[in-house]
Amino acid sequence: MTSARFADYMKQDLQTFGMPLRLSFPPYPVVGMPVSVLQQYIEGNDPVTGKPLMQEVIDALTKPVTEEEKKGEFRIVSRPRLIKPDTEDNLRRLFLENGWTDGLPVILPTEERVAEMLKGTSHKPDEVVGEMSITDSEAGLEYTVEKVAAIAVMAGARPEHLPVILAIASTNETAFPSSTTSFGRMIVVNGPIRKELGMNSGVGALSPLNMTNSIIGRAWTLMTINFGNTRVGETFLGSQGNNLNYNNMCVAENEERSVWDPFHVQKGYKPGESIVSLFRGWSVLNSMGATNQRPAHEETVILLKAFCALLSAATLILDPLVAKNLKEMQCFDTKEKYSQWLSENVKIPAGQYWKADLIYAFVLPLAQQGIEPYATWYKLPDDALITPYNDPRNINIVVVGGETNALWKTTDFHYTTSASIDKWR
Repeated sequence: MTSARFADYMKQDLQTFGMPLRLSFPPYPVVGMPVSVLQQYIEGNDPVTGKPLMQEVIDALTKPVTEEEKKGEFRIVSRPRLIKPDTEDNLRRLFLENGWTDGLPVILPTEERVAEMLKGTSHKPDEVVGEMSITDSEAGLEYTVEKVAAIAVMAGARPEHLPVILAIASTNETAFPSSTTSFGRMIVVNGPIRKELGMNSGVGALSPLNMTNSIIGRAWTLMTINFGNTRVGETFLGSQGNNLNYNNMCVAENEERSVWDPFHVQKGYKPGESIVSLFRGWSVLNSMGATNQRPAHEETVILLKAFCALLSAATLILDPLVAKNLKEMQCFDTKEKYSQWLSENVKIPAGQYWKADLIYAFVLPLAQQGIEPYATWYKLPDDALITPYNDPRNINIVVVGGETNALWKTTDFHYTTSASIDKWR
């Protein structure tokens, strides 16, 4: 049973997994609708089949599977290694019409260009790097070093960029999911490779003004489109989409100007290792800077309260001057101390927390299972204060910027995984 918005999407399961699924669909949308409307959904008809919804559910649970329902067959996505030769203009048009690009021009991945790109790694072209799908209704599409190299060519990369792109590919993470919510992503690179590739971690680091930052971030999107088999309206259903996905906020941490340990060291890696870390989330808030009346740590509390802490996680992207002020003026000697203080001091009323639709839908089941602290929070009166970012390890801090002004960004992005770049050299 799922909302009508996913009708065509869910029916693909019959082809993908060969399962005799019976599907019922209440109207869309569900999130944000009052209880009275949801009750009408239940008592009304399935908008896809036109049948009374609850009778349809009962029939699905009690009637025998028909011969027609047993005819589900697997659908495997496969593409030839090469396409027929043609003019450059025709091939660019072919790539665009087949949805193999992000809508922007790409460099055609000819055999010669891919061979040149493969010089950037010691790994064999036919070595499997991973598999990817933006939806669990389709099997993940397996890809090799050669296929990743082809994507790197399309993005405009050079051979020296390939190890970073391979490391991202090895995580099997997509740059965007199939959800109706329009998620964003972020890439943070740490270690010596930042300087080797000339990545920008200072002035304008998140702007589209650095080749390496732009290309690596774009390559992740192109991998997701091609390996994740992304099709708008079929497998990708983001209601508005997210322009962050063009290069996924790809940036290097400014380790040289930071007063704290680099992000990858916090995650257990050595300072001399080159590591790429991936984040995903919903929103980004930009601070206009702290004042004498309200210093940076207090301003951050206000920003974090503005987020629906569904995942109880956030990432702070701090200008080096902000980090320096927090350490010297506010006595936060480490990132961990600052995260701990925020975890203890960001508080909201329990009623405000539980009345958020997504919290109620996704976190309430945890509370009902007795999982803490949610089980305790759910029993509190509405005016009792809770700490939604209860685990300080989920408040991540990255130092980025050029010390031209004490600005910073607060996102509800949460850290997902890291991968070694050195492994893919």
